[in-house]
Amino acid sequence: MSTSLTTPAVSSSPARAGTASETDDERRKRLRTVVAASLLGTTIEWYDFFLYATAASLVFNKIFFPDQSSFTGTLLAFATFAVGFVVRPIGGVVFGHIGDRIGRKRTLALTMVLMGVATALMGVLPTAAQVGVAAPVLLLLMRILQGFALGGEWAGAVLLAVEHSPARRRGIFGSIPQIGLAIGLALGTAVFALLQVAFDDSQFLAYGWRIAFLVSIVLVVVGFVVRLKVEETPAFTEVDALAEKSSVPIKDVVLQPNTRNTILGLLARWGEGSAFNTWGVFAIAYATSSLHMNKVAVLVAVSIASVVMAVLLPVSGMLTDRYRPRQIYLAGMVAYGVSIYPVFALFGTADLLWFTLGLVLVFGIVHALFYGAQGTFFASLYPTRVRYTGLSVVYQFSGIYASGLTPLILTALIGANHGSPWLAAGYLVLTAAISVVATALVREKDLYF
Repeated sequence: MSTSLTTPAVSSSPARAGTASETDDERRKRLRTVVAASLLGTTIEWYDFFLYATAASLVFNKIFFPDQSSFTGTLLAFATFAVGFVVRPIGGVVFGHIGDRIGRKRTLALTMVLMGVATALMGVLPTAAQVGVAAPVLLLLMRILQGFALGGEWAGAVLLAVEHSPARRRGIFGSIPQIGLAIGLALGTAVFALLQVAFDDSQFLAYGWRIAFLVSIVLVVVGFVVRLKVEETPAFTEVDALAEKSSVPIKDVVLQPNTRNTILGLLARWGEGSAFNTWGVFAIAYATSSLHMNKVAVLVAVSIASVVMAVLLPVSGMLTDRYRPRQIYLAGMVAYGVSIYPVFALFGTADLLWFTLGLVLVFGIVHALFYGAQGTFFASLYPTRVRYTGLSVVYQFSGIYASGLTPLILTALIGANHGSPWLAAGYLVLTAAISVVATALVREKDLYF
């Protein structure tokens, strides 16, 4: 493919591990810091982001939209959840531009501060009973700030890991930020489960839920300090030294020679985005509202599946290094599409054991397979000079239809089908099929590593 947007040296070696003068001890220390910064940072940021998702299922529909029916209140709560995904592309373009112009490290420190402030402020918001319509408006504003910050987080965290990694270990390093997502979700649901046990329903709705959001302040301080210690990636340092940074990265991402990879990347992401927000977000509301299962038990089930995913993500990373990221992502998407209907059948039993097993299968095991390869796969779609922006565009723009709207779509389809989940399951199969086709159409010759 054309290399007009990069130099052969940079595009063929986007993840050089340090310099020739770097000792083995220095290299190991650098890589340990990279792992800590990537893992801890994404854990905290996803804890913050999906804490909102859990609260939307269990709390916000009651205290910010209390005059609505249970069904309508849930829809409105998920609508504010979706807003975060609509804003994320804006953050992706802004922070992608900054990351491709001034570097990955400083950009990631900024996104973490913004996310932490927004989440902590959510913990002190007044309710609709206290300030009326101002309550959901303030909630919406904080969600917008969350989405804007997260728009630049994921791509930067992936690049921090991948561009520091040895060439033969890009897959395992690329899976590290994904582990943070799984742990962040597990922490969020586990904290909510613990708080529901510690407080009765009235106490939990009055102030118990706020504790989970305020804890974010401590986590962000720790993560910020760790990220300040990490070095800039060798790939960006090389591009910076050669003065070959893109002046307008977003333009280079959507124009040739990157147009095809951008379109296919946006479509390949559809199945993964819908999958995560189905099993990590929607399943909580579906199990507690439609299946009338115990809230704490459901939260624990999601936490268990998330922990399984976190354990298996490095395995996916190792497979990615052996068989290449596109192939592993494709295999995982096929497995996901096949598993959807059987998992909803297990959910339909309304039995906690079968519900948990279904989640562990589709979320803990299958999701880990393609999600562990995703970061390295999408990063390989672009040359170094526009990689932060390209990765952000693919992940965040697809997040609008692939992620943010999923709980709304599934809730509406189940409501239209009189409580039956099979239309919703069909929609998920369709998203998996789209991703399978798009991934298969990506050409190995068009990948940068």
